[in-house]
Amino acid sequence: MVGVLALQGDFEAHRRLLDGLGADSREVRTPADLAGLSGLVLPGGESTTMALGAAREGLDRALPAAAADGLPMLATCAGMILLDRDHLGVLDIRTQRNAFGRQIRSFESDVTLEGFGEPMHAVFIRAPWVADHGPTVESLGELDGHVIAVRSGRIVAVAFHPELTGETRLHRWLVDAAAAF
Repeated sequence: MVGVLALQGDFEAHRRLLDGLGADSREVRTPADLAGLSGLVLPGGESTTMALGAAREGLDRALPAAAADGLPMLATCAGMILLDRDHLGVLDIRTQRNAFGRQIRSFESDVTLEGFGEPMHAVFIRAPWVADHGPTVESLGELDGHVIAVRSGRIVAVAFHPELTGETRLHRWLVDAAAAF
């Protein structure tokens, strides 16, 4: 069972992708919803709203504990921000919010991520980039000299929205990692 954090953001699109891959999924809104999961998606959305919701529901403690227990996670856009040092502290990264610009500066680009084969089409909406990362974090890809994708253990975080293009390779990675968990 793969969970999708459903505090805010486009969690339904992630569930549709997971369903299309044959994975069972459910929405996660409280720490109790993490029980029995073998993977978790942290979607894009508005990172401040998500952080406030996580604190309100007690997920600000439960999500780092789940990560420490090795739960595979895929974080996209605001999900990446949520996992950084300044928020939940799950990943040893510092993100810069709206790094490519505000909503009007949203764009699409083909990006290549280490370990994911051919370039994938990516949608960047008020996207962050990784401004700095520690030695336990591997950069998987860059755009214009800025890190846009990282991996640390069983966690992959990207600055873009694969769910908007139907790109399934990142979700397939999560489903496979969840099956091995």
